[in-house]
Amino acid sequence: MKRKFQNQSKNKTFDFLRYLGPGLLVTVGFIDPGNWASNIAAGSGFGYELLWMVTLSTIMLIILQHNAAHLGIATGLCLSEAASRYIQRLLKNIILLSAMLAAVATAMAEMLGGAIALQMLFRIPIKIGSMLILAVSLLCAFTNAYKRIEKLIIIFVSLIGFSFLFEIGIAKIDWGAAAVGWVKPSFPAGSMPVILSVLGAVVMPHNLFLHSEIIQSRQWNLEDDSVIKQQLKYEFKDTLFSMIIGWAINSAMILMAAATLYQGGNGRQIDDLTVAGKMLSPLMGNAATVVFALALLLAGISSSITAGMAGGTIFSGIFNQPYDTKTKETKAGILLTMILAAVVILFISQPFKGLIYSQMLLAIQLPITIFTQIYLTSSEKVMGKYVNSRRLNFLLLVIAVIVTGLNIALLFV
Repeated sequence: MKRKFQNQSKNKTFDFLRYLGPGLLVTVGFIDPGNWASNIAAGSGFGYELLWMVTLSTIMLIILQHNAAHLGIATGLCLSEAASRYIQRLLKNIILLSAMLAAVATAMAEMLGGAIALQMLFRIPIKIGSMLILAVSLLCAFTNAYKRIEKLIIIFVSLIGFSFLFEIGIAKIDWGAAAVGWVKPSFPAGSMPVILSVLGAVVMPHNLFLHSEIIQSRQWNLEDDSVIKQQLKYEFKDTLFSMIIGWAINSAMILMAAATLYQGGNGRQIDDLTVAGKMLSPLMGNAATVVFALALLLAGISSSITAGMAGGTIFSGIFNQPYDTKTKETKAGILLTMILAAVVILFISQPFKGLIYSQMLLAIQLPITIFTQIYLTSSEKVMGKYVNSRRLNFLLLVIAVIVTGLNIALLFV
């Protein structure tokens, strides 16, 4: 009997491990170069005081991402397809075109961050480096199936995580101040733009569209309730596990910046990732700067791939089509997202500010996506018996109000 229980436990663990992937694919989207810029700005400018925003954003993210995946599992539609099917055409087009702009802003940040890393490592000019990241990302997006991309992303996320563990291991962290910072909301003077950029960097609208699509790479019978319930259970564990990893890595970035770059309010906020890397050298040794740049490069490449996939998902949905790199709609969506992002980079004179502003743009678009998602997942017509509970709808509305409130607060800064 004991052996039978152990075998069942092992089988369940193995099944869950096989299911891992969609959550990690989404996670890399919020440990992207835009996050690096936002987190380094937060840590270097305000020490440990803004760690709470990573905690709050991650809690909101877990609820939102699970809800988006819930939509994909229960209906077989991604968020973009569901909007096309159940929302009036003009309104749907406005919503999805704004989401496309968010995907372009995301892709711009990813490629720009990867290009900064290439400049740090090999002295390749930013604009040339951006084109190299573009080429690699498009190659991966058009030649890899979901499974192969998932494995690639898992490797990248693991390497980024180990990179920051290495950085924290050799930095002097004030863990007492960090513990307070994780749970105590604080709004230091001049912090509102950074708070909003951290929010946009963690809770990214394109990831909500992406998660509702890639969750469907796990093929199942939508007519079988037991299968759907099992997928929902595994999906939540995958999302929770992956988002906690993202929280840890994002926290590590702020901890690293606070420990090595913050000067008690007397120094300036770091506004250049290259400078941030160089400033770590005398404090941690030359190895830290190399690790910093390599991790940034991995983040840039992997998150550029997911940004392109998200753009393809959103654009296909405008035409009520699923994501499929063999179709013209998906190809057009990926190319539009990535090429427009690359064109924008050609006109950016201050890369770090470009990264910060891109994350602010995501935060501004975010309420549109959240309210759209609430409308769809709270509709019995869309979700059937898997419609949101009243408690979940309340939580989602609270999140929407908080995000909208932070956007409004920015107007008065």
